[in-house]
Amino acid sequence: MSEYILELKGITKVFPGVKALDKANFQLKRGEIHALMGENGAGKSTFIKVITGVHQPEEGEIFINGKRVSFKDPKAAFEKSITAIYQHGTAYPYLTVTENIFIGHEKLYKSGLINWRQMKNNAKRLLTRLGSNIDPSAIMGSLTVAEQQIVEIAKAISTNAQIIIMDEPTAALSKRECEELYHITERLRDEGCSIIFISHRFEDMYRLASRVTVLRDGKYIGTWNVDEISNEILISKMVGRKISQIYPKEKTTIDGEILRIDGFSKTGYFKDVSFSLRRGEILAITGLVGAGRTEVCQAIFGISPPDKGNIYLEGKKIKIKEPLDAMRRGIGYLPEDRQKQGLILNWSLVQNVTLSTLEKFKENGRINQSKERRVAKELLEKVSTKANSVYDKASGLSGGNQQKVIVAKILNSDLKVIILDEPTKGVDVGAKSQIYKIMSDLASQGFGIIMVSSEMPEVLGMADTIVVMQEGRVSKIFTDVENVTQEQILEAAMGSSPDNTSWRG
Repeated sequence: MSEYILELKGITKVFPGVKALDKANFQLKRGEIHALMGENGAGKSTFIKVITGVHQPEEGEIFINGKRVSFKDPKAAFEKSITAIYQHGTAYPYLTVTENIFIGHEKLYKSGLINWRQMKNNAKRLLTRLGSNIDPSAIMGSLTVAEQQIVEIAKAISTNAQIIIMDEPTAALSKRECEELYHITERLRDEGCSIIFISHRFEDMYRLASRVTVLRDGKYIGTWNVDEISNEILISKMVGRKISQIYPKEKTTIDGEILRIDGFSKTGYFKDVSFSLRRGEILAITGLVGAGRTEVCQAIFGISPPDKGNIYLEGKKIKIKEPLDAMRRGIGYLPEDRQKQGLILNWSLVQNVTLSTLEKFKENGRINQSKERRVAKELLEKVSTKANSVYDKASGLSGGNQQKVIVAKILNSDLKVIILDEPTKGVDVGAKSQIYKIMSDLASQGFGIIMVSSEMPEVLGMADTIVVMQEGRVSKIFTDVENVTQEQILEAAMGSSPDNTSWRG
């Protein structure tokens, strides 16, 4: 029997104008967790879809247990015990957990009727096996993202899958939830499953994988034992160049308060939140997931205004009742969920970039499409977006390039304050560095930037001031960032006695 449960040789997949995979190779051992890494647009998503039968390659061979196979559709891959858990869930939110786990392979009586009792009992058993106490009768949409991930894994093992592909499963999880997922993944490996784990996070790779394979521009770059490759070498293999400075923070002149948040409160979300932002400053808001960071930013932008509290812009008290008020005042917002809140996926890139500023392109009552296209093209090039044309649909881009489109949209507005909510979530290391460079450039031009982030290295690498939130309140504000440690931030995020009296104002 072959050493490998799955092997791909010379896989090529071509779409109109794009060679998504170019003679790519891959080998997965039995009982192995194998990390697959690469920049956004490297071909990882296409790679998954070839393995799962969604796409059929133009060239190359696929082997299962040493025998050549061909998948004409996902059902064919499913019958070979291959399943995938995608970054953007494929769950049915209005069905129960049990229905989601067994959809497509329901348990039936001999009469052909569905055996609901058996399915519910089996669902409970599967979830218990994963160390979860999720109620099989719960509606899927009522679960947290982490719980939905667990249900997706239960669905995979309910089919007796031997090869499980996990696509960015930790992207939207807290540190504690990541640890839960790590334990579940290791348990599956120990039970004999072979797992392909796709992630941009080095900590995922080091925590789980024994080997790592890198794709770049659709090509196979190499495979290494995780304990034999350094971060620096891995990054250079992923991006094709050395990134000597991941956090390209420039020294800027920080001068004068541009925005002050005073006593912001919203029942059930946050209370007495106060801080100030200066011109040229990058202010990071961090804390555990659920601390109220996003809710505060959405209140500032007018998505969900606070119950009480005041906003001062350039020293003047202002009222923001809706996002349009915020944008007219010069406040922009990049949302955490780019697909649901940041983009209209079926629209072109040019339409997405100019959507919020169409007035700029009106001439004689009509949109000057030539000017609109030129401006969009310039902005997309400025943020290094990989696309064939400004008329490509946003849905066709990788996650990192979708994020860049939203950044381009923000740059198209006349702003003073820019709020970036998890700007590098699900983005590869090369794209992260580009986004950090844009942030640093904007700060040097005098913009005030608020960055919400869960990544401690990012917070310490980019922020001039760090606001830590805990259970809806400001726990600590660090102004001497050069001497702050991750441990101090975590202690403030988990502390039992929030103190919001130390805000600068």
